[in-house]
Amino acid sequence: MADMVGKIAILWRGDGEARRAATPENNRYHRVFAELAALGIAAEPAVYDEDFAEEVRTQLLRADGVLVWVNPIQDGKTRAALDAMLREVAARGPWVSAHPDTILKMGVKEVLYRTRELGWGTDTHLYRSAEEFRAGFAASLASGGPRVIKQNRGNAGMGVWKVERAADASDDRVRVLHAVEAAPEELPLAAFLTRCEEYFGWGGCIIDQRFQPRLPEGMVRCYMGEDRVVGYGHQIVRALVSPAPAQSGPRLMHGADHPPFQTLRRKMEEEWTPEMMRLLGIARASLPVIWDADFLLGPRTATGEDSYVLCEINVSSVFAIPDQAPAAIARIVEARLAGR
Repeated sequence: MADMVGKIAILWRGDGEARRAATPENNRYHRVFAELAALGIAAEPAVYDEDFAEEVRTQLLRADGVLVWVNPIQDGKTRAALDAMLREVAARGPWVSAHPDTILKMGVKEVLYRTRELGWGTDTHLYRSAEEFRAGFAASLASGGPRVIKQNRGNAGMGVWKVERAADASDDRVRVLHAVEAAPEELPLAAFLTRCEEYFGWGGCIIDQRFQPRLPEGMVRCYMGEDRVVGYGHQIVRALVSPAPAQSGPRLMHGADHPPFQTLRRKMEEEWTPEMMRLLGIARASLPVIWDADFLLGPRTATGEDSYVLCEINVSSVFAIPDQAPAAIARIVEARLAGR
């Protein structure tokens, strides 16, 4: 093996025992560790929890770069303390991917509103307070068709609802379906709006989008290494589908050259990602080493081709990943180390 050319810390959440036992081989990121080592890059586990944050902070400051895999909400904990620590670490020298400031630009649901005019956008509203939500959502719902509301920060479907007028809407009732539930419920619209008020505390806003009727056909996850496509995942989903399938289908992974998704690849690499970077003020060097954009199928074009509607961008913790992604991650890390 060549002489080591840099040192990388790979950070994920775990308890004290997980931190003590972690090696480059005994975790879900073992292929990333292996690809980094193949390029002569030393990488070490940096298992994190708030209980031993100072120990992790000291470890990160000894690295040249940090790769982070931590969900916005996990095990009942948020990233608030972690993000503050990562900002401090990045300010003192090591680069961090994804940097918390980049997450706030592209890895939250607000990006759906800020980029709604891009080719991946749809009818989208944003509410920054419970008062705005109460005043605006009723009109949005009355405009026709089901809506999907999303809390700004979350994962695994938390805080995501399909909302439509109940069959008998004479008393202003709505039919709602949470993304992690299989059965809908009916309740007064005012009661549902009250239920969602807690989302303003952690996430700061609520996003309201038009429901995409082709959702039962599945979701396409486009994996990106910086600004290049590194693969896709195609999956039949049960979230917000009624009646829901017994379970979500397996996510079928494909490489970047998979023929059915070459139109999506061209749009992502040549149009949408550059436009997003310009609109959000993100330099290429600040893009996450690995991120993904989840797309639903939109209306077919006049020639019968698929269109794509952005559902969310995942930045905080992108895993599982296509087989080609670990090598792409390692190459991007190598380039970032060379540019220091």
